[in-house]
Order: sequence, then structure tokens, then C-alpha cells
Amino acid sequence: MTGTAAGVLAVDSGGSGLRVVVADPERGPLAQRESREPVHTGDRGIDPGHLMAQLVPMVRELTAETGVGALSTAAVGAAGLATLGDALRAELPGALRREFGIRSVALAADAVAGYVGALGPCPGAVVAAGTGLIAVGTDLSRWRRADGWGHLLGDCGSGAWIGRAGLEAALRAYDGRPGGSAGLLASAEEMFGPMPGLPGRLYPRPDRPAVLASFAPQVAARADGDPVAADILREAARHMAESAAAVCPAAGEPRVSVTGGLLKMGDPLLVPLREELARRLPHAPLVAAAGDPLAGSVRIAGDLAAGALTLPSDAAMLSVVTGAEG
Repeated sequence: MTGTAAGVLAVDSGGSGLRVVVADPERGPLAQRESREPVHTGDRGIDPGHLMAQLVPMVRELTAETGVGALSTAAVGAAGLATLGDALRAELPGALRREFGIRSVALAADAVAGYVGALGPCPGAVVAAGTGLIAVGTDLSRWRRADGWGHLLGDCGSGAWIGRAGLEAALRAYDGRPGGSAGLLASAEEMFGPMPGLPGRLYPRPDRPAVLASFAPQVAARADGDPVAADILREAARHMAESAAAVCPAAGEPRVSVTGGLLKMGDPLLVPLREELARRLPHAPLVAAAGDPLAGSVRIAGDLAAGALTLPSDAAMLSVVTGAEG
């Protein structure tokens, strides 16, 4: 790519940090940078100043490395955009124009970027299942979402949900109540120490969802010979399928995909999940995700640059700003 060719910028801002790609609209990604520091969230929601403070030096390095002479378009996928994105929507397009001359900016919820990475601009539903869980679907006329309400109110079937259910079964066994699992009790004590001290070690933690999710692999490891653990994963699969069914188009030829860290659990979760999805969505085949949320941001940026973005606009989920003034 020559120093006079225009490129596109793709950003994935998530709970584990910031990933940035400079791409050729036709040839795809050229180079990538990554920061392990998540973008700050404060009283105004996602902090556009902190995002730009990290983004600017990475983009300068990438444009120098790739020889990209200018950037025409950007797509930013951001965790929390739907509920915490007002400041980002108000300030980021102007900041990107001032720093890099970018005139067209797509701001997407991370779930939308994940959807596009998994399925592309096609009708269907994607379940993003990691520590938390959210399902996003579209018929290409509007977006729908289900769950993603956090570990206290929802995220049903997520890693945090599975881990909490597993620890509840351990505590039931400790108490001698029905529904307990001696195997999960042994695993919990190995990880967290004696059960009477568990609330004091867990409740004050600001990272409670991650701590709960850390026990989910233990539930999967016990599922083969422990009916309580197996039932937890079957119920998680049912919750995941319910969320997919809530957002998947009822007509046409939609597809369904599941992404995220829970896939690492393998058959103990995936076998019942396939069964539940086939039962609830017989018209929507389950397909492997083509890419991750960063790949989705690359696709959105390229389509926007080419004037070929067909995804529905939504004030909270996906918005496009063109000719952004500083």
C-alpha cells in the first residue's frame, strides 16, 4: 500500500483492553496493535478522552508501519456503548477527525461488532457467551437484543451464572440440603478454601463476575460423572437457546452462531446447546463464527468506506456519523 492510499481504522474496545487495526478496504487488515488497559468508565459513561489517549499513539505507529497515507473511515466496537455511550457518541467522531482526518465513523456496541464478525451482514442471531451473556439478532431492518443484564439480574447461562450455580450446589452439599454435589464441594474447597469463609472472600470483590466464572470450568470438568453438574450445564444451554430464540428472525433463512470463552467447555455444554437450539430454532442452522468482534469492526469499516453498509441503524446499537466536525 502506498503512502497516498486511504485506509480504514477498526477498533475493538472491551473489558480486557483495546485492539486496533489499520486495514485496506479491499485487502483487509494490514497491521494490529493492542493495549491491555480497558477504557475507563466514569460518571459520563465510557471516557472518550481515555480511549483517544490510548488510540492516538497506536494509530500513529500503525500508519507509519503500513505506509497508509490517510484514514477515511473508522469503526469502533465498544463494550457498554448501548447504555454508557452518550459521551462517546458525542465526542469521538470529532476527535477522530481532528487527529486523523477521519470523516465517517461507525460506532457499534461490542455485541453488534461480534455479530458482524461471526455472521457478517446476514440475518440471524449471535449469542456472545463468556463471563457475561448477551444475544443479538437482526432481520436487517432492526436490531434485537436479549439478556446482557449483568450477573445480578441476568446473564443467564454465562460463565458467571454457571460458576454461581456450581458454588450453590457446593454449599448445598456442605449444608446437607437436597441438590448438592459432593464433587463440586471438593472442587470449591480446593479453589476457595473452607466453605464458611466463601461469602467473606467473594462478596467484597469488585470483580465478582470474573471470580464466579472462574469456577465454571470446574462444573464442566465434573459434568461427565456428576448429575448435578451436568444439569447445571443443561440449564445453561437452555438459557442460551432461549436468548437466541428471543432475537432470531422468525422468517427467512437466518443463521445462529455462538461465540465467547464458554465454547472452551466443549461437549458437556455444546452437546445440550446444539440440542436446545435445534429444538427452538429448527429454521436457523447453527454455524461456526467466521471471526471475532475485531473482525466485525474491520468489516463494518470496510463496508462503510465502500458505501456498502447494509446493517440497520440504531441509536444505541449502531450509529454512523459522516463529515464529523471537530
